[in-house]
Amino acid sequence: MKKTITVIDTFGFLFRSYYALPPLKSKSGFPTGLLTGFMNFISNIGKDFQTDYLVFALDSKGDTFRKDIYNEYKSHRPDVPEDLLKQLPIAIDWIVKMGFQVAMEDGFEADDIIASIVNDAKCNDIEVRIVSHDKDLYQLIDDKNEIYLFDPIKKTTINEEKCFDKYGVKPKQFIDYQSLLGDSADNVPGVKGVGAKTAEALIQQFGSLDSIYENIENIEKPRWKKLLIEGKELAFISKQLVTLHTDCHSIEELENYTLPEENPILKIADTLLEYDMNRIIERVNKEGLNYKTKIPEQQIDIPVKKDENIEYVLLNDENELIKIVESIKEDTLVAFDTETTDLDTKNAKLVGFSFAYEENKAFYVPINHNYLGVPNQISIDGAKKAINELNKKKLILQNFKYDYSIVKNQLDIELILFADTMILAWLLDSSSKIGLDALALKYFDHKMIAYKDVVKKGENFSNVEIEEACKYAAEDALYTYKTYYKLLEEFKNKNCENLIKIAHDYEFDFIYVLASMEELGIKIDVKKLEELKVTNQETIQNLTASIYEKANTEFNLNSPKQLGSILFETLKLPPSKKTKSGYSTNEVVLQKLKDEHEIVPLLLNYREAFKLQSTYIEPLLELGNKNDENRIFTSFLQTGTATGRLSSKNPNLQNIPVRTEAGSQIRSAFIPAEGYKLLGIDYSQIELRLLAHFSQDKALLDAFNEDKDIHRQTAVKIFGEEEADSKRSIAKSINFGLLYGMGSRKLGDTLGIPAKEAKKYIDAYFENFTSVKEYLKSIEDKALEDGYVETLIGRRRLFDFDSANAMMRAAFLRESVNTLFQGSAADLIKLSMIKIHNEYKSNKNVKMLLQIHDELIFEVKDEEVDKITKNLVDIMENIYKLRVPLKVSKTLGLSWQELK
Repeated sequence: MKKTITVIDTFGFLFRSYYALPPLKSKSGFPTGLLTGFMNFISNIGKDFQTDYLVFALDSKGDTFRKDIYNEYKSHRPDVPEDLLKQLPIAIDWIVKMGFQVAMEDGFEADDIIASIVNDAKCNDIEVRIVSHDKDLYQLIDDKNEIYLFDPIKKTTINEEKCFDKYGVKPKQFIDYQSLLGDSADNVPGVKGVGAKTAEALIQQFGSLDSIYENIENIEKPRWKKLLIEGKELAFISKQLVTLHTDCHSIEELENYTLPEENPILKIADTLLEYDMNRIIERVNKEGLNYKTKIPEQQIDIPVKKDENIEYVLLNDENELIKIVESIKEDTLVAFDTETTDLDTKNAKLVGFSFAYEENKAFYVPINHNYLGVPNQISIDGAKKAINELNKKKLILQNFKYDYSIVKNQLDIELILFADTMILAWLLDSSSKIGLDALALKYFDHKMIAYKDVVKKGENFSNVEIEEACKYAAEDALYTYKTYYKLLEEFKNKNCENLIKIAHDYEFDFIYVLASMEELGIKIDVKKLEELKVTNQETIQNLTASIYEKANTEFNLNSPKQLGSILFETLKLPPSKKTKSGYSTNEVVLQKLKDEHEIVPLLLNYREAFKLQSTYIEPLLELGNKNDENRIFTSFLQTGTATGRLSSKNPNLQNIPVRTEAGSQIRSAFIPAEGYKLLGIDYSQIELRLLAHFSQDKALLDAFNEDKDIHRQTAVKIFGEEEADSKRSIAKSINFGLLYGMGSRKLGDTLGIPAKEAKKYIDAYFENFTSVKEYLKSIEDKALEDGYVETLIGRRRLFDFDSANAMMRAAFLRESVNTLFQGSAADLIKLSMIKIHNEYKSNKNVKMLLQIHDELIFEVKDEEVDKITKNLVDIMENIYKLRVPLKVSKTLGLSWQELK
């Protein structure tokens, strides 16, 4: 059987790994994205591809022979990011330490080394796989001799057919193609004015560079002929530059290139741990090495710091429990956690609770464990007495909202929060993991006991033996306690202790608001949904029959593969790009084909009807039928977004379409309880008002302070009074688009106009609102300088510009502007919700049910509507003093849809 050698284009591969992965860092702050991508590749050898031999090709240091041919060669390359430069020598060092071979030759580039190995391999009848996506190596592809490129990111093999599909020329013509086209990255000049399409056409017509110049008089297009004549010298210089040498390296002693016998990752395990790359080791421990499946793999121990002094105490004696909790002084900080049977607080039963108030000791109190031979447990009355006593202390919890709801539902006790470590961790860095497992690993190098290792499949926590439950539960309380103090240190070290004040002033109070809203739920008209289910199912069946008729066959409408085959092979519609999994049939593709065949509009209608049924009607109907009042209960995520906006889940009520017929049908099924109305109060143009407030642009301030229509005022400024009314919608797109970093191209796409025209609109906007452009730029500059942006009340969102590539950096700058306005709007509505909750929490005539972005939805008693609405409006419009008035719009209705 033919042997295979794999040759790695080392620098090319490492550079691509750096840009392909997010800016990962070790705990010490050292960048590890490139190193992680590299080690993933090593661990996948044998999985992504099989090979007998392997070698890493490297560039030599200093200039190569190409510099003598053309002095400008590679002279304009941009500076390499510092984080990439830090990681490169480490990766090269690891290659050698792992036992792999490297190939390098003075005066030559890695591409020449690869070409030479390919040449040797041909002579020895060895298949070659080149790990690279560099087009300079396409000239080496040779199907006959089994020489291919392999893209390790996309995990695809590139042969002659794929080369032709991509560039329109064969690999053996690639040198001549590049000689015409040049290469801006390496400063290969090519023929000035000749682009990819022209080069492709010339090569396809004449076959080679020599043939083109031999037939120069036969070239029909005068411009092409002129460019070729003027660029002849550079064309042939370029050919010398792009032609790879095949005689600078030999692989005669092939056995030097065999794969290491000993697990290469094992050889550098200690170093990987230093860089916190534990997951690579865990994966090798679990899966072994794919290319050495018959050799037993040595397990690599991942050190986890263990404090031998830690004590987990089981408290299943009631007298002892009460004695301990009563001995704790009232101003003591106590971490508290519950163990239950379910994540849904409505269905969960309390199994036990844990607490900790010392550095190395925690307690577990079992209440409702249920298995044969279960020992003594604490009674419900005993648990109530103990928790009431703990409630007099300063309670610290991780994800307080869950435990608050559990204890309230099960024991009728309302816990009083001092601090929530999850909220604090989110305030410290809203983009980092904030679960207790992640925080314990991050701050203490401690791996928490996994839930799946304690609770067997199909069981719940009540089935866990009390001794095991004690270790798991007490650990949660102890590490909540330890994490709290660690977070206080972090706030101090990062000079942002003001965030702790924000937590105590707003965020902790907000948890009670959300818990209340989750408890109330919102009523669903199940009869309406049942009718909708029947009529929509008929629609789905009729559409299905019509689609089968147009396709002249039956197939699975929900299978993209089968649909792609019908559309692009049977019906011969023009296909989008085909991937390894088949043709794309997504929404964008179908919209483009809408006028190509009558089956396409039917498919779009089918998808909308099917989504309506499966995503909204059936799940909401099932949830609404779970209780006599037909109310559904969502979970609000306070830490679900980096900007601070709320999100919701199970079900997500924030993504119901607003402008579609399907969305309106669903919203019409959300109704008030009998004797109540739904009231929607929506902040009007809140983000534009914040722009006026922050930028202090006179034109914006005047427009809002004089209560003018801001979109019409913008239209007046850009288009003049006569066109203002007809161009108001354009002005609206500009107003909101600029807040989210919309450039001329995106604005042009939105408005259906050329980008040049859109740019004129944007320029005209900034000419009239003179302070806005400067202010938006100042947000970006400050974010770059500080590494974060602050919202109205001082919440921070961090941005790791130091590790960002150019694309991520641009995205971070856009998000810094977005965060300031969207995050500040979230602040305002949050402040309003806290005040409304505190004022009305004992009033049965009004219930705050939902928050959807800038809107609050209430259920208000019919007789109290006018009075309560007036007060709610007053609270929301006066919650914070801006330089412009805060305004709200209000609507009443008997369904959510009527509020629009």
